[in-house]
Amino acid sequence: MGSIAVNRPIGPVKEFVKGASIERLPSLILGGAILNTQYTDNPESVPLTDMIRYAFDRGIRAIDTSPYYGQSEILYGRALEQLTAEYPRDNYFICSKVGRIRLDEFDYSRSSVRKSVLRSLERLKTDYIDLIFLHDVEFIETKQVLEALKELRVLKNDGIIHNFGISGYPVEFLLSVAQQSREIAEIGPLDAVLSYANLNLQNTLLEDAFLRFKDEAQVKVVENGSILSMSLLRAQETLQFHPCSPELRERAQRAAQYAAAQGKDLATLATKYALSRWVDRGPTVLGVSSIHELEIALQSYWDVVDRETHELSASDVKDVNYIQETIFGDRLNETWQSGIDH
Repeated sequence: MGSIAVNRPIGPVKEFVKGASIERLPSLILGGAILNTQYTDNPESVPLTDMIRYAFDRGIRAIDTSPYYGQSEILYGRALEQLTAEYPRDNYFICSKVGRIRLDEFDYSRSSVRKSVLRSLERLKTDYIDLIFLHDVEFIETKQVLEALKELRVLKNDGIIHNFGISGYPVEFLLSVAQQSREIAEIGPLDAVLSYANLNLQNTLLEDAFLRFKDEAQVKVVENGSILSMSLLRAQETLQFHPCSPELRERAQRAAQYAAAQGKDLATLATKYALSRWVDRGPTVLGVSSIHELEIALQSYWDVVDRETHELSASDVKDVNYIQETIFGDRLNETWQSGIDH
């Protein structure tokens, strides 16, 4: 591990001011989904304060969380409070979400959206939030999504939040909502869209739709999340809750075995691939649970960025091509059911 490489800042670490444009979000964002018990049995055991300090010191001046991620907002609020002397509130972005309460429980009513945002302010110990997403919009009727977005616009006008957008899985539905929002005066073009598990070794749909988000919907920032596809793209067994088909799960394990035979770790290769395809387009949300995992992600970032065209090495390109064409094959870009039919 190149300690010099991972200690380099990925972007400006000074001159960051309250109300900075959402387009100044760093290339990497520290994600909070890992604090959900789906991923971590004991979220309290994650060294969050040290991880945030390590990330902030290296220019990763943004966190992403949600009320749906268990105690994530509370844990982040506690950690950030401990870092106030080192990092005043106007030195970083806080991104959170509203609407998803539990696995099968959603509330997109305007009153609930406002109540959730105000609760997030308390939990995160802040008087404003830089970016709020409607969480997993595909589970709700489009009409309700648009009403909730109108309330977020009001909260933005009031200065309680500075930016708003949508998050979810089906790329075409996210694009449809973004396009509709642009045409509604009470909403307007969205500040941000967060798509997960759609730009990685197994799925390139977000990359294919990127220009449509920017040109047709005029979205300012498109974020890429879950670059390991919720544990699918790693050496360890895919987590039980993953909604993919058994066939795709089996091929992912074959990909991990192939990578190992080449002396590589599938998660690291997948991280470098996703960053190489997205670093020039928008931020990537990192799901890491330790400083060691964060170091690996930063090393992958610099392995990509230090190449003039932000491409992978010849060896990595060869392995990516084999995994995508020969192992995933007809399962490349295979998706799974998420949400309701629209």
